[in-house]
Amino acid sequence: MQLAFITPPVFVGKRPAERSAGCTHVVYLAPNIYELTVVAMVEQSALHQVTYRDFVSDNIGPKGFVSWLKTDNSEVYLMWTVNLSIDNDLEVIRHIRLHRPGAKVVLMGPGPTHFTQRCLPDDDTVVVRGEPELTVARLLDAWHRGEQWNHIEGISYRTNGQVVDNSARPLMRDLDTLPLPARQHIAHRSYYNPKLKCEPYTTAFTSRNCPYHCIYCVPSSLTFAREIEHRRHYGCKPPIAMRSVESVDHEMRQIHHMGYRAVGFMDDNFIWNEQRTLALCEVMRRYGLVWGCQARVDAITPTIAQALAGSGCRYVDLGVESFDDKILEYIKKGITSEQIYRAIDLLKQHGVPVKLNILIGCSPLETPQTVKHTLREAQRLDVDQVMFNIVSPFPGTEYYRICKQNGWIATGDYVPSDVQRTSILNLPNLSARQMERALFYNNISYFLSPRFVWHQLRQFTSWRQFVHACRALRVKLFG
Repeated sequence: MQLAFITPPVFVGKRPAERSAGCTHVVYLAPNIYELTVVAMVEQSALHQVTYRDFVSDNIGPKGFVSWLKTDNSEVYLMWTVNLSIDNDLEVIRHIRLHRPGAKVVLMGPGPTHFTQRCLPDDDTVVVRGEPELTVARLLDAWHRGEQWNHIEGISYRTNGQVVDNSARPLMRDLDTLPLPARQHIAHRSYYNPKLKCEPYTTAFTSRNCPYHCIYCVPSSLTFAREIEHRRHYGCKPPIAMRSVESVDHEMRQIHHMGYRAVGFMDDNFIWNEQRTLALCEVMRRYGLVWGCQARVDAITPTIAQALAGSGCRYVDLGVESFDDKILEYIKKGITSEQIYRAIDLLKQHGVPVKLNILIGCSPLETPQTVKHTLREAQRLDVDQVMFNIVSPFPGTEYYRICKQNGWIATGDYVPSDVQRTSILNLPNLSARQMERALFYNNISYFLSPRFVWHQLRQFTSWRQFVHACRALRVKLFG
C-alpha cells in the first residue's frame, strides 16, 4: 500500500502544535521520535511504500499542502494528533476527503485516544488508541491483504455512523523488539535544541512512563496516550517499560554514524537507579554525544551527578513545580523543597547545567505570594534555565477531576490550551488572568535579566546558534 505519514501545516489557529511533548505550540522544531518509530515498524513489512512529510518543518503552508494532496496517490494518511491539534487535523481530513476521496485516515496519539468520538468524523477514519506501533502495523497489513480488520485490538472506528471501540491492546513489555526510529526520513532536516547549543540534534527515549502519582502530570504525548488507555481499561497507571542498555548503545552508535552530535532524551524519567544510569552515561561518553534528560530531584546522587558531568550531559530538566512544601505535598510530587535544593547543589557542584520546570497553578493552595516566592527562588538559585508553564486540567488526570468537581474550570470543561500561554482555571486564590500575567511577568523577569542573557551569550559558539535561540525566545515570550 502507498502510505503517507504527515505533519500538516496550520489550517486552524496561528501556530503549529508541538506533537512530541503534546501540550504546547512549537517553540523550536524537534523530530517526532514516537511517530518515526511507528514508521520504522511499518517499514519492516515489504507490503508498504512509505512517504514521510513534515509540512511544518519544511515551512509549507496550507496552499502548498493542498497542491501536494491533489497530486499524491497515497491510499492511507496517518497523523500523530495531540489535543492542541485536533481541530486542525479534522480540517486536514476534510481536505483529504475533498481531494483524495476513498483514502483512509489513521489518527494516533493522546488526542484521539481520549477524544475518540470527536476524532472519527466518518467511516473511513480509524483511531489507534494508546501505544500505536503494533496496532498500526497490523491494521495496515490487514488492509493491504484485504483481510478482516475490525477485530484488531486498540482501534476505534465508525460503522453506519456508530462508534465501535475495540478492546485495548496489551502494552509492550520488551521495548528492545522495537525497530530504531526511521531517521532516514528526516536526514535532510537540521533540528536544534537551544538547551544543548550543538547540532545536528535528534531525540530518543530509553523508557516509557513513570510510576509516580503527581496529580496534574501529563507526560510526553506517547506515554500520555499510553496512560489514558491503560487507566480507562484497568483503572491504574500503566507499568514502566525500559530498553536495555545494549539496545540504547546500538541506537547511539547509529546516531553517531549518521552524523548527529546532540541528543535530547524524551523519557518521562531518565534516571531510575545508579547502575543503569552509569551504564547509559558510559554509552554517551563512548560516542562523544552531548545530551540532556529529564529527572526527579530525589534521583540525583553524588555518583550520578559526577557521571552526568563526565559523559557530555548539558542539561537536566528537574520537575520542581513549586518551592512550597504544602503545595508539593498536595500535588503528590513525593519530594520536598529540601530535596530540590540538594539536587540543584549537587548538579551545580559537578558543572551539570540545570533547568527547572515550574508549574503555576498546580494546586488550589497557589496564591500570588507563592508564585512570587517561586520566581524569587528560581532567580536566587542561578540555574542555567527555568521553564514557567501554567497548569492545564488535562482529562485523565486527578487534577482534572478535582477542578471539574469544584467548578474551577473557567470554560466549564477542558478545552485544549497552550500551557506556555493561557489558563482555563480560576482557582480559589488565583484567577486565570492572574496566572497568565504571572507567567508573562516571570518569563520577562527571568529571560531578559542581564544575568541570564550574559550567561547564555557566553555559551554560543556560532551565529547560527544565537539566531536559533533568539527565535525560540521570541516565540516563547510573545507567541
